[in-house]
Amino acid sequence: MPSTLQPLLGLGVTIALAWLASERRGAVSPRLVIAGLALQIALALLLLKLPLAQTAFLALTDLVLSVQRATQAGTELVFGFLGGGAAPFETRYPQNTFVLAFQALPLILVISAVSALLFHWRVLPLVVRGFAWLLRRTMGTGGALGLGAAANVFVGMTEAPLLIRPYLAGLSRSALFALMTCGMATVAGTVMVLYAGILSDTVPDAMGHILTASLISAPAALMIAGILVPEHPDAADRAIVAIPIESRSSMDAITRGTLDAIPLWLNILAMLIVMVALVSLANQMLGLLPAVAGEPLTAQRILGWAMAPVVWLIGIPWSEAQVAGSLMGIKTILNELIAYIELAGTPSAELSERSRLIMTYALCGFANLGSLGIMIGGLGVMAPERRDEIVALGLKSVLAGTMATLMTGAVVALIL
Repeated sequence: MPSTLQPLLGLGVTIALAWLASERRGAVSPRLVIAGLALQIALALLLLKLPLAQTAFLALTDLVLSVQRATQAGTELVFGFLGGGAAPFETRYPQNTFVLAFQALPLILVISAVSALLFHWRVLPLVVRGFAWLLRRTMGTGGALGLGAAANVFVGMTEAPLLIRPYLAGLSRSALFALMTCGMATVAGTVMVLYAGILSDTVPDAMGHILTASLISAPAALMIAGILVPEHPDAADRAIVAIPIESRSSMDAITRGTLDAIPLWLNILAMLIVMVALVSLANQMLGLLPAVAGEPLTAQRILGWAMAPVVWLIGIPWSEAQVAGSLMGIKTILNELIAYIELAGTPSAELSERSRLIMTYALCGFANLGSLGIMIGGLGVMAPERRDEIVALGLKSVLAGTMATLMTGAVVALIL
């Protein structure tokens, strides 16, 4: 099948499946579908094809390297050779000196502090409001939802709803679900740099691609959410919502940002340990079963078989579909961090450069079971009167977020 027809088929199948699963098929807005798809493709073309965008990608890469070097200065001081400093002894295996917890993950602390500072200086609020305006003009998204969706591109799934906390109780069911889906289909700015660092050796301009993926997944999330749970014509909130600035000074912003990131850092450490251990335990149990095609069964192989048709639909060649499907399965069942680590370690013989780039986009979202618990806990505290509704929409938001990132992968495959 020609390379352009394959992702086109994937986009069509994804939208058709969302329509079949819709709560009210007759209420699906054609404008939402057309505008969402058009905006996604337009953003992808703008960010991936214009020479100015390529220059911006290189600038982002340099910025990431600068932040990484700055962070390493701090980790070397605090953790010594475990944080990347010179070892006080001869190292026989230098390839094993990288310690994820002390060299890569502290980036979250620095990025969170910088993000909080940019919010205090009203730089990020300006960007968020601009993106919210674009969503409102093109897709008819209400003011509160538009702001929440735009913020999800830059902050996490629990931080973004805080910006519209006073409006959560009054959001329509469709708008609430769309907000949840946007959280599942994007990633927070605090982890973008981390993911870019993991992929930097295998995906050129990784930071630019991660940011682009989060940007173009937002309209896809709003579209899929609007198909699955259509809005009533008179229910959308059109108000423009102001973004609150809580910090009293620049130093207060830095302090708040740093302290707020500590639970996230510890949560990632704990989840990585547990999830990798569970996968290893599952593989040990599967290894007791008879071998298939001369190789022992593993969770990765089973996930690869199950997700292979899905990733083929977004543009992955069938010869690479099992490997790519395994990555998609790991991301959905476990989380995107583990999937990105696996992607970075996948040999080039198993996944081509084009397929690696498509999967970078398709994996860029928080849609997994672990994130569902975080989202329910966060939104449940912010809007306790709607907790039952949030729980009821939870699994559907994981499905919608996954469909949105798959559409993003298909769009990228279409224009590569």
